[in-house]
Amino acid sequence: MSWRLSFRCSKFRHVFGKPATKEHSYDGVPITRSVHDNHYCSANPCFIAVVTECAGGGSFLVLPIHHTGRVDPQHPRVCGHSGRVLDVKWNPFDDHCIASCSEDCTVKIWDIPVCGVQQNLTKARKTLIGHSRRVGLIEWHPTAENLLLSSAYDYKVFLWDISQVGAVIRIPVQVVLMPVHHRYPSETLLLSVSFNSDGSRLAVSSKDRRVRVLDPRTGKILQNIYTNVTYVLYIPGLKMLLSTGSSPWNHRQIVLWDPDDLSEPLYEEDLDGSAGVLFPFYDPDTHMLYLAGKGDGNIRYYELSAEKPYISFLTEYRSLLPQKGLGVMPKRGLDVSVCEVFRFYRLIAVKDLVEPLSMIVPRKESGIFQEDLYPMTAGNQAAMTAQEWLSGINRGPVLMSLKPGTQVANPYPETPAEKGLVRQLSNLRFQMGPAVGAVTGTNLDFMEVVKHRVFGHWFEPHQNIYISGHH
Repeated sequence: MSWRLSFRCSKFRHVFGKPATKEHSYDGVPITRSVHDNHYCSANPCFIAVVTECAGGGSFLVLPIHHTGRVDPQHPRVCGHSGRVLDVKWNPFDDHCIASCSEDCTVKIWDIPVCGVQQNLTKARKTLIGHSRRVGLIEWHPTAENLLLSSAYDYKVFLWDISQVGAVIRIPVQVVLMPVHHRYPSETLLLSVSFNSDGSRLAVSSKDRRVRVLDPRTGKILQNIYTNVTYVLYIPGLKMLLSTGSSPWNHRQIVLWDPDDLSEPLYEEDLDGSAGVLFPFYDPDTHMLYLAGKGDGNIRYYELSAEKPYISFLTEYRSLLPQKGLGVMPKRGLDVSVCEVFRFYRLIAVKDLVEPLSMIVPRKESGIFQEDLYPMTAGNQAAMTAQEWLSGINRGPVLMSLKPGTQVANPYPETPAEKGLVRQLSNLRFQMGPAVGAVTGTNLDFMEVVKHRVFGHWFEPHQNIYISGHH
């Protein structure tokens, strides 16, 4: 595979995986026994969510990210679903908002308290009711706030605006895919979905072994190719699409495509004869690709480039413990002082263990911010509203610097003007101090003196009341 790679110079050729000790892992987590090909885990800088086994319904566990060690078997859970939970995803623009989908045909949006879940959480902020069979996949829009995509076994793919008024939302803002009676319906039973960097295109893989590139606003199919694919992933910055699946000889395979022309692959490589699904993860800042097989203990990593041969094998992390699924920490949650460039959360079901795994670039100058490893990256600010995106506007992600103490201005103006004040209050309210849930003195001072107009009312945070009629 790599006679030509041994002479290739790369700053990432010595990247190594460093698993956390048991004291810094999450031990005693009853990981779900579902066989659905999902990750069952989602992480952000504040919390980690893990789908758990539960009798008589569906639940998932939300733990503060620093709440490591042995987990109390009676720890409160988020348990409002009446069927098994199949997927969970944190809102990329709100670290205290998480979406879940279930076999009960619903999608629910939950608000997690700043201090974490202190008692069983059964009441969701929003319930999305529109599917008639179990919902297997959910995905947040990468740049527009409040937009959530859902795909279910009724062969329907919906786009929801969760900012709509009411605790129950029954009508999606967009029907992305619907079954057509004269067609075989499995074309819309999706196995994976991936937005491009500005959310203007959607790549999907489906049960009929096809990869499709869609316009998510209209549902129009722009590209369509038959290939034995399980997972598909947009590669931001390189204008490529990556798929994982199996070759005609039943070997696990990775393929690179031009998303504007799926007629011929750019690159193909057979990996091994194992049967587990290959989960792909891509870091656009380092151009590194990680491949982790379900049921495997190893994670391969590669470096991608825009020129042939496009992909270069670096090395792999090996473990004797198989992973059922993996969560990924957003870049803004990494420890830049130790040159950590990626972090997985491996679900090890045989041990009831969630193991953090840090990918680290060895550098002599530890503790110094390495500019070349951490370029500007996608932050936690939305580039636009759901209505702006639905009207046809495309914007890339709002970038932030990972250098401690650096502030970067939002390049997109806030509209309406009041929105910026509301978002500022929200960010300050959820800003974490030295301890999880701690609010800084600056935040308290700010909230004591500022009144914000929200939905036509004035709101005083410190009094926790609405005062009508003030303009």
